Parts: sequence; C-alpha cells; structure tokens
Amino acid sequence: MDKKVKRVVLAYSGGLDTSIIIKWIKEKYECEVVAFVADVGQGGEIKGLKAKAMKTGAVSIHILDLKEEFARDFVFPMIRAGAVYEGEYLLGTAIARPLIAKAQMDVVKKTRSDAVAHGATGKGNDQVRFELTYYYINPEIKVIAPWREWDLKGRSDLIAYAKNHGIHVPVTKKKPYSCDGNLLHLSFEGGVLEDPYVEPPEDMFRYTVPLEKAPDKATYIEIDYEGGDAVALNGRPMSPAKLLARLNTLGGLNAVGMVDMVESRYVGMKSRGIYETPGGTILHQGRRAVESITMSRDVMHLRNSLIPRYAEIIYYGYWYSEERQALQAFFDRAASVITGRARLKLYKGNCVIVGRKAEKSLYNPKLATFEEDDVYDQQDAEGFISISSLSLKLESLMNKKRPK
Repeated sequence: MDKKVKRVVLAYSGGLDTSIIIKWIKEKYECEVVAFVADVGQGGEIKGLKAKAMKTGAVSIHILDLKEEFARDFVFPMIRAGAVYEGEYLLGTAIARPLIAKAQMDVVKKTRSDAVAHGATGKGNDQVRFELTYYYINPEIKVIAPWREWDLKGRSDLIAYAKNHGIHVPVTKKKPYSCDGNLLHLSFEGGVLEDPYVEPPEDMFRYTVPLEKAPDKATYIEIDYEGGDAVALNGRPMSPAKLLARLNTLGGLNAVGMVDMVESRYVGMKSRGIYETPGGTILHQGRRAVESITMSRDVMHLRNSLIPRYAEIIYYGYWYSEERQALQAFFDRAASVITGRARLKLYKGNCVIVGRKAEKSLYNPKLATFEEDDVYDQQDAEGFISISSLSLKLESLMNKKRPK
C-alpha cells in the first residue's frame, strides 16, 4: 500500500493542464501542493504565475531563474554535438526537461516533500523525460501523473473543468492548441494542428514574423566560436543565454527557424509539431560553417554517424544516462577544434552561410585551387584511382565469369 502523500511539488506552467492539476491533486490526494516554476526563458508567461498558483490552492511557489544554466549546460553541449532529431527538430522541448526535473527535485528536498507531479499526457514524450530524471535522482520518489489517473478525456474536458471551478486558463475552444516555450524554442501541438494538411494559423507564431512580412533587405551577422561554443556576436562577447536571446530576436525578425514536421514519438505514434527555433537554427548553421574548415573529414564523418543516436537519447529523455555522457565526451573532443568566425545572411526564412574563417583552418587555397600550382601533382591521382578501383575491377571480372 502506498504511503500517504503529505506534500507534492508540481512542475507548474500556468497553462491549461497544470492550472487545474493543483485543484485536482488537492481533492484526490488531500495533500499540500507546492508549485514550482523553472524560468528557462519563456518570458512573459511567468508574469502573474505566483498569484495564480496561490489562488488555485498552492501552499507556496518557487520560481527559479535557470536561463544561463539552461543555455550553458544543456543547449550548448547539444549544439556542440550537432544534434537534430529526424532531420529537422532541434530538440527545444526535449533538452529543457532534464533541467526542469532536476531543479524540481531540488525543491522537493528543500520543502521536504514526498512526491512530484507533472502535467504531461500519457501519450507524449514529456512524461518519460520528466520521470526518468526523477528516478535517476531518487529511485524511490512518488510520481503523480494526473493524465494517467483522472477521467478527463481531452482538452475540452479540461477547459470545462477549469470553467466549473473558476480557474482562468489561457486556452479556449477556438485556440485549443498548446504552446511550450523556452530560450531555445517555442512548440505548438494539438487542436487545429492535428490535421497535418492544415497550414498553421499565422497569428500563432510568437518568435518569428510571417515570411511575407520579413524585411526585403538581408541581415548579415558574424558569430565567433571557441571549441564549438558561440562566444560573441558581431564582435561583442556575450553569455550563452544573452547571445541565444539576441539571435532569437534577429532570426525571428527575418522569419528564420520555423519548422512544421510530423515526428515519431517515443511511445510509438506519429505527432505533428510546429516549432520556432530562430536562435538555435543560426547557432547550428554557424557551427557547421566553422567546423567545415577546422574538423578533419574522418572525425566529422564518425561524428555524423553518431548524431542520430545522440539525438534519440535526448528526445527519449536519457540525458543523465551513461551512454549520453560517453557520447558527449566524444562530441566535445571533436568540437574542440571548432574555433573561428562564421558569417551568415538572414533573409526571409533563410539562414545562409556566406563566409567562414579560422586561424587553424584545414582549408588550403594552394591545394584547392583550380589554377596552376606547385603543391599538388595531378598525375599522382592516377595511382590513387587505380588502387581505389581495385575492388570494383575484381567484382566486375567475377560478374562476367558467372553463368547467365
């Protein structure tokens, strides 16, 4: 028999789900609810959350500023690795969950609580991401996941529940899609977006302007990298969080970083997600520009072969696993040579590399030139091709000997 819960720490956002969860937990478990808010760069969404949480029944609320830690210790290591899930998703939601869950467990210890709760659905990825971190930190922690317990069937039921209990929620039947934001991205799911053939409504986006409203004049920027990390924008040194925030502004103004994709969830189903990742898109492209002249071919190809697995690990919620940490060590070593400057052009949804330079560049104009040179003897290529083609020649001879 489960031990009675006395106090639970809820990962609270003030959105539809967590707005009613405080009330629901108090009624279901007859316990105190401590609201926890992780400020990972969601901006204005935090305003008014303290009053709202207390009004709906929380005994206290803890709001922690985690923006710099998020950018420095989670986003930047992931960008050093070049992580992209299924070719498009820069993992904006996935990378925030291990930090939020870790900080939530710190509040559990501080408030001497005996349980944690989250508002993730039983169909999604976030329930896994949160709970894997909880159990990594404390294998014995009690986890309350209302979506897997209550009899509310969908967002319409939640909206009705909120209305019946006098709880203000930022979602209506006209705009039932959910939004999750942080310093790296904004994501939208549900509602009208569940039809993958329907174009997202223009007024939904927050970071990025519509393509048609982006400036007719391109914006040029320069980003300095050291060891795979962006350290300066247009020659001005900036902290990870401040640099990412500035790139969000510049990218958003030029409609950079919008992604509309159908992805494979960890639980097995397909799901459509709309993402805005302007700053992350720019950082990713800039890093690729500098690594193209500083990273050796074989290291780059080996690194590229491991990116899908690394991205899966983050997407599935195994940030604290030994496997991720081992891969991170390799990616960090590979990225240690990525030091230099990238020049990029932002224009109507495009982030185009237009220049790159590095003090320790592997690019040698004397070797690469199509003009006459005294460094490379082109006749040497004949022997290289002869040796390289040996296996194909042997295969061809064998095929001719086989009976038809």
